[in-house]
Amino acid sequence: MKLLVVEDDATTGAYVARGLREEGHSVDLVADGRDGLIAATSNSYDVLIVDRMLPQVDGLTLIKTLRAAGNTTPTLFLTALGDVEDRIAGLNAGADDYLVKPFIFGELSARVAALARRPQALEAETVLRTQDLEVNLITRQVTRAGVEIDLLPREFALLEHLLRRKGRVQTRTMLLEAVWDISFDPMTNVVETHISRLRAKIDRPFDEALIETVRGAGYRIKP
Repeated sequence: MKLLVVEDDATTGAYVARGLREEGHSVDLVADGRDGLIAATSNSYDVLIVDRMLPQVDGLTLIKTLRAAGNTTPTLFLTALGDVEDRIAGLNAGADDYLVKPFIFGELSARVAALARRPQALEAETVLRTQDLEVNLITRQVTRAGVEIDLLPREFALLEHLLRRKGRVQTRTMLLEAVWDISFDPMTNVVETHISRLRAKIDRPFDEALIETVRGAGYRIKP
């Protein structure tokens, strides 16, 4: 496999890269998030191994940027940030797995191998659909019943989040964390405002509403 390791700690980076190369993999090692972003967008990798706390561009921003650009390369966060909230933030940012330091190399190797077995399924998910609504994650084109819909970036992110979990209720807190990267309640109506704007564009011009309010719980999009 061809792997990218983004790790600013020289000792850890060298240890991981050496172990993976000994297993026969081709490994690129970079020491900051900016170089990691450049490498990930300039080359084709089977798996990315990324630290959370990186200079230049942090790990969360790196992965969010790649996912927003349609890059679906399987990604493992390898980090000392091990609290539940940190793991949730990492997975919500678009990572596929999360391993906390200190770690056993054998487990890292096994997780990387498991992620590499899933690329076809991940690459295939470039278009999200429900009923007559379609979202192309590569071109960022949104259509319903063949009609193109223009969404602002945050509206697109909100719709993508709902579509990836269609049929499942998403609470206000879940949406704040996933779409706005806010891990506390700022006591604003930002979620409600964006849901209203999204409905005005993808529901009201059409016969059937797709976004549902689940009273006392949150929102969901019909499967």
